[in-house]
Amino acid sequence: MDSATHPYSVFWQPGCSSCVRVKEFLTRLEIPFKSVNVLSDTDGRNELRRLGARSVPVVSKGDQYVYAQSIEDVARFVDRLDAVMDRLPPDVLVKKWMKVLTVALAITPQMPDELFNSPVFPGRPRTYRDLSYHIFQVVDAFLQTVLEGLEDWTIVANVDAPDRISSIDDILREGTELKARVEAWWAKLDDKSCTQVLKMFYGEHPLHQFLERSTWHSAQHTRQLIALLTEKGIKLPVTLSEEDYEGLPMPQGLWE
Repeated sequence: MDSATHPYSVFWQPGCSSCVRVKEFLTRLEIPFKSVNVLSDTDGRNELRRLGARSVPVVSKGDQYVYAQSIEDVARFVDRLDAVMDRLPPDVLVKKWMKVLTVALAITPQMPDELFNSPVFPGRPRTYRDLSYHIFQVVDAFLQTVLEGLEDWTIVANVDAPDRISSIDDILREGTELKARVEAWWAKLDDKSCTQVLKMFYGEHPLHQFLERSTWHSAQHTRQLIALLTEKGIKLPVTLSEEDYEGLPMPQGLWE
């Protein structure tokens, strides 16, 4: 794939929901791109470092690049801002997010103990432990960004579950606490328009955008967990419906 035929490159890695989303976005717009899996492509990994990017997903063109954490930034980069969908109102997003977290807390205990430290897929580093806890790491990263000014939220959201998470009960305890904290944040928030600007490593963006991103991010990983447990024949007490996902800019695909 030469740069004349495929001027854009997408740097991604397996298990990254934002990576799936940006590849689907460019494909839907019929914008050709070179797909670079930085976990398996050493040259691609070196090129990402040369560009100076600190994480994936990244979309590049020549020596210019943009982080794909914000689909609006990508749309601007490829000159297709017309393709960005309207966001749901903040109060609707919060309601959907709390539904997602409630379901995640209800289905996590259905995970058999023998699955807890098993890889989600053979040859993949992410375990059921990491996946189920990641749903709530998204909440933790949101709160640290909004309340404490954390700029690089990936250091909280995009890492393996910490050593203190050694059981399903640990996930339930922290998940319940984090859900309560974000509910309290919303209840106390004076300006619920969420137009206030947050400074993050990929630029300044409105709180509304980050709220949407955090909501669909938790929803995507809960959707994955639902699918995995269901495929193993585990009967779940609750689940999520298409109505729960409606209006969230989630990837269509479950994985990459």
